[in-house]
Amino acid sequence: MPDCATTLDHLLGGRVAIRQPERGYRAGSDPVFLAAAVPAAPGERVLDLGCGVGAAGLCLLARVPGLHVTGLELQAELAALARGNAAANGRGDSLTVVEGSLSRPPEQIRGQGFDHVMTNPPWYDPGTITPPPAGSKRIGHVERDLDLAGWLAAAVRLLRPKGRLAMIHRADRLGDILAALAGLKMGGVRVLPLWPATGRAAIRVVVLARKGARTPLELGPGLVLHHDGGCYTDEAETVLRHLGTWGIARTA
Repeated sequence: MPDCATTLDHLLGGRVAIRQPERGYRAGSDPVFLAAAVPAAPGERVLDLGCGVGAAGLCLLARVPGLHVTGLELQAELAALARGNAAANGRGDSLTVVEGSLSRPPEQIRGQGFDHVMTNPPWYDPGTITPPPAGSKRIGHVERDLDLAGWLAAAVRLLRPKGRLAMIHRADRLGDILAALAGLKMGGVRVLPLWPATGRAAIRVVVLARKGARTPLELGPGLVLHHDGGCYTDEAETVLRHLGTWGIARTA
């Protein structure tokens, strides 16, 4: 295990425990919402690209037993934490963590033809923000070897025919995401907005797509996260604490 300072945090109402760096890249609600939109079924194989400390994979496994999740993580410190988190949650046999870069996929994931790929790509183009001071957060937030289109192209190559992609990203990058998916011949695209409160612009979107599908773009049911007073809505609580799903449609 890494010797950096860590905290022990809980997701899904305490069903998932994750140890993560005290400073730097930290998992919050995004991996929970992402995992809740993945339409996986028992027996399928899922790849989590940029898995961090394993939060999304562990949340998905808590909801769907019988999966096998492989996490790819560039940062050795986070990969070690993800392995420890898998073991601590009793998921050591169902969550495998591979250290490496998506720009040069390790042998363990090349040619595997995953049923699902889920991912939270880096959010920002280099030069568009002041990079976060903590190295792990900078690597997780700012694009490096791959831009967003390159990241998505690499993700699609790792899917089997008719395999499914699920990603969460900033809402203002939706145009770039849709353009990239169109160039990759991904169909069955569903866009699921995450609104911080009623009447507010979406801050995140989850985008689902299927390799080789021909169904048209669909704006799916979004999720309002907070009441005016700041507490979570019942719908958000169901996803965040009670293994709820949202936006899932396997018919695309």
